[in-house]
Amino acid sequence: MTLRTTLSTPDGKRRYVRELFTTIADRYDFITAFLSYGQDRRWKVRLAELAGVGPGMRAVDLACGTGDIGFALARRGADVVGIDVTFRMLQLARRRIARRVDPPIATVTGDMARLPLANGVADVVSTGYGLRNVPDLVGALGEMHRVLRPGGRLVALDFNRPESVLLRSAYLAYLTIVGGALGWVLHRDPDTYRYIPESIRAYPGAHGVARLMSAVGFIDVRVVPLLGGLMAIHVATRGPV
Repeated sequence: MTLRTTLSTPDGKRRYVRELFTTIADRYDFITAFLSYGQDRRWKVRLAELAGVGPGMRAVDLACGTGDIGFALARRGADVVGIDVTFRMLQLARRRIARRVDPPIATVTGDMARLPLANGVADVVSTGYGLRNVPDLVGALGEMHRVLRPGGRLVALDFNRPESVLLRSAYLAYLTIVGGALGWVLHRDPDTYRYIPESIRAYPGAHGVARLMSAVGFIDVRVVPLLGGLMAIHVATRGPV
């Protein structure tokens, strides 16, 4: 079965993504830095700035990985819970928490499409590279809307899907070649990082995701382009009840 066929159904994508992130967890920070030309940390700081958090606010960081965004929110005074479906990612995050002097973040294993949280508990929901990877994007956006209080803010960083056919083709070809090479060198499996361009092909793109956010009830949705539009941050607000 090809990678594209595997990712074509929600169940297939769910199984593949869980296995993939367990495999790559120990190299995840290196890969995100490499593929972002070293800009990844700066984008996450920008995301935290756009979140508008302050002391005493409650933030939930979804697909939290090893904790970069959670730490950035905590440094601004937020009480942060990081949630990730990959237990190995949380092990690495907890290892970082244990040796940092920054305010700690709590971590919980959980699925962003079925969050183990009550309604309206968060002032901010954040995610880095989470929307593109979730098998049920609309369901996950609905969950983010549910756990935010009225007036709470959603901030999300991810790859974009360029609208220009020419630019999109060149971008995906580049990611396929580089991803295949990295996958072979690091894991002896070229499909490991070819997943990224395949996931982008099926992704609605920044403006498509913005429309989905509006459809589930978010207001004031905007897209902040990064890297010439190849990446993007979404900022949205949960409207009043």
